[in-house]
Amino acid sequence: MQCKVLVCAALLTLIKHVSSSEIQASPNTNATLPCNVTLPAPVNVDNITVSWINNGSDIASFGKVTVQIKEGFSWDTKDFVNGDFSLTALKASLDLQGVYECTVRYNAAIVHSNNVTFSIVAPPALSVPQQWVLLETETQLKCQAAAFYPPPVFFSWTREGQEIQSLYQLEGEPTSDGYYTALGNLTIYPSREDQNATFGCRVTHSGSDYELDFQLNVTYMSSVRLSAVPSSSKNTPLTLCCDVDSFYPDQVSVSWFQNGTALPDPPVTQQNPDGTYRTRRYYILSPEQRGQSGEVGCAVNQPGLVHPVRASTNLDKLDPQGEVPVLTKSAKASVAMMCISIVLIFLLCFGFSWRRRDEKHKSLNVSGIILPPRVIVGQKGRVSVSIEGRRVDRVQTNWFLNDMPISDTSLTGTPKSNFNCLYTPLTTIHLPYGLTLTSTDSEKGPLLPSRGEMGYYKLHTQGPLHSSKHGTQQLISSLTFIPQISLHKSAVFKCQVSYAGKDKIVEERVSEKFTILSAPEVSEIQLAETQNDSDVISLTVQASHFHPDVITFRWFCQGGELSPVASQASSSPRPNSEGFFSASSQCKLPRSELEKGVTKVWVTVHHIALKQPITRETRGFIKRPCVSEIVSTPYSPDQTSTLGCEITDFYPPDISVSWLKLREGEVDDREEEVIEGGEMWGPIQTQHRLYRATATLKRRPTNREKKDRRGGIICRVEHCSLPEPIERHWKNTDIVAPAIPPSISVCWSSEGVGVFSLLLKGGHPKVKLLWSAGGATLLPLVSCETEEMGDDGQRELKSVCALERSTSVPSQPNKQPETQKNRHAIKTKAAVTDPHTEGIQYIDDKVDGENNNIVRDFETMSEVDEDSDKEREDDPGALHINRVNPSGRTSRENEKARLRVCVEVTHPALRLPVYRMWTESNEEMSSSS
Repeated sequence: MQCKVLVCAALLTLIKHVSSSEIQASPNTNATLPCNVTLPAPVNVDNITVSWINNGSDIASFGKVTVQIKEGFSWDTKDFVNGDFSLTALKASLDLQGVYECTVRYNAAIVHSNNVTFSIVAPPALSVPQQWVLLETETQLKCQAAAFYPPPVFFSWTREGQEIQSLYQLEGEPTSDGYYTALGNLTIYPSREDQNATFGCRVTHSGSDYELDFQLNVTYMSSVRLSAVPSSSKNTPLTLCCDVDSFYPDQVSVSWFQNGTALPDPPVTQQNPDGTYRTRRYYILSPEQRGQSGEVGCAVNQPGLVHPVRASTNLDKLDPQGEVPVLTKSAKASVAMMCISIVLIFLLCFGFSWRRRDEKHKSLNVSGIILPPRVIVGQKGRVSVSIEGRRVDRVQTNWFLNDMPISDTSLTGTPKSNFNCLYTPLTTIHLPYGLTLTSTDSEKGPLLPSRGEMGYYKLHTQGPLHSSKHGTQQLISSLTFIPQISLHKSAVFKCQVSYAGKDKIVEERVSEKFTILSAPEVSEIQLAETQNDSDVISLTVQASHFHPDVITFRWFCQGGELSPVASQASSSPRPNSEGFFSASSQCKLPRSELEKGVTKVWVTVHHIALKQPITRETRGFIKRPCVSEIVSTPYSPDQTSTLGCEITDFYPPDISVSWLKLREGEVDDREEEVIEGGEMWGPIQTQHRLYRATATLKRRPTNREKKDRRGGIICRVEHCSLPEPIERHWKNTDIVAPAIPPSISVCWSSEGVGVFSLLLKGGHPKVKLLWSAGGATLLPLVSCETEEMGDDGQRELKSVCALERSTSVPSQPNKQPETQKNRHAIKTKAAVTDPHTEGIQYIDDKVDGENNNIVRDFETMSEVDEDSDKEREDDPGALHINRVNPSGRTSRENEKARLRVCVEVTHPALRLPVYRMWTESNEEMSSSS
């Protein structure tokens, strides 16, 4: 009975309280569900049993008999000996959410159990549909937040950076894939000032803000007036006039109708002095249509209008019918005889000529040349004309650019086949003497580059098509081209209409001049120091390859809009050889604003070819640090262990590292205790505005640490570039390290030269060492190493570094190797074997005392004569004297920086470098000063 009680008591000590944690992940990413426990050493994997359960379903299990894991999950069984039983969910999705329970048994006893709540967080994707709004009319702006999870989201609206509607909550509607979508609305009455204003839709989800800026397209409603051109006879065509005035933008379509029948007409617009446009549209009523009488009118459609603007009136008011004159019988007979005589004479003299002219000239109605609304460089554009008549099947068209004839220069086409209406791609065949053979082309071919001076052109003819008029047909002739500034700037297209086989031109149409657009290519913001003032940083952005030359740069920071100090956009930039323009804009800010990385600066580039302005932003010189995982050296009963991690590629050099210990017996309760004794080697400069450092923590083994315990040690790194500190959790590993002395040996000569040495025993392969010195920051030094066999048969590596404290400005690390050969040197062997300064032999002892007056700056040491260089080359055991200026900031403003000397020892057996540091004492500082 007593034995049973003791066994139960022993098992109860192994059972831990159940803990819980929450893990969030983005969709389609891998998420790790933690499950860590410290097992008693040595660990026997055969005695471990692990299970993961979700909603009563087995996800993964490990035991002596079976090992299984559900598809979509993974774990590494090699980490079980280290107490890591974490489970990884692959390509996280909504159906994987829930509570996961991890249970670990050792020798059939439960030693660990924890719950992990796994959830998905998907940020919203914002979109604002482009729409036209009517001036001074109630309008609903819509902003869609799609594919977010979980609900809800909060909407707010801004205008020019100022909030115009505060946050309001929307739960959203679920979609078929399980995510949510929500639609935010804003009611406004657009004014003329809203034409170029920037509106913003801001959405807050799960503590994060997302914003999308856009601009409105404002429509000015037009005024429409209908009139008719007076006509002398009822049997002649009647011309109607529709005046459209005070509208914006210039994209407007006018349709004609009579008793419900639409009558199209090509657009012709002109601009008013106030920036609006006006146009006059005509339509010629045939005698048959004129005789139908009734109501006639025109309707004007504009972007953003729900219903077109109409103007209508009765045809009798536009075309009043006068009283029919009363003639006598004799008068009627005289008129009839006169008419018969005229008709006979006309038929005899001009019958056949009049008939052909009537077919060729009078029966053709040719519209104006229709241009594309936007002509963009490199994108296909099309111009076309419409021809109506009784025999348009015999009509041919010739196209000109200015006065130069245009031929089909397309390189590929897709003509229609005669069978099954399929499209077969054909290639243009180039024949001798400059001739080409090309079949009928189609727009389904790919966009190909221009060739030759004439560029890329593709001719199209569609028709003849039956028109709504009696006995007439319609033919559409089109020309597709790729705009080029060198060819098409200030150019016009011309179309000549004639009959096949005839040289006489029946009709000719000339287009208006069009503006060629090319969107700018905007560079990233470049930061540079101002030559005359190093405390001021210039920010420059370049815009190139745009047309026309009008471009606007606007600079902003979190405090408001900035004023640029230099801009090529304010003056007229000159085009390059291809006709494109380039411009730049510059803004200046204090270095302190950009060094900290707190101030966000952005620039927006506005151009007529852009639907939305291009934005570039920067936060300055700030660089986020990269923190490695924590590694450790193993400990023995008489040796301490060291934990540490590498911190690389950060700027500015101010960085903070703290070590924390989780409360014993818990895993993720986050109750932390600061551990004293942490050290940091560095920061040391690696490149311009880049530093690295190493954080270490020494630990001594205790009986308490050898027991089965949970929790762990955390290395927390804080930097101004980090919104939240970076944390790394320690996992215990056993690694053997070489024997390293506990401290650096140092001796000083009467000349003020310090010789620092370190004796290493054992280790294979050869140990690598890096000496460095300085004050707040460290610079690399030049050292000398010799290798010998010790009395105990072990290999001994002796490393010696000599340095002299200098008050001059230290040189850059990249300049150091060039100047090392011109420094004084010490006999290396003597410096190592003799611990006293008397044993140090200077190579330049035989040189007269004039050498003592040589300037010791790195930049001036290159002028030492060639004799000392030759002497150092003859003595390979010479030790270079490094000069160090321990400048830099300290925690106290008036405190002089202490000289620090450090050596970094790296070896394949060491997962973390070992550092030995020597710091100047107060007595040595006073003596040196």
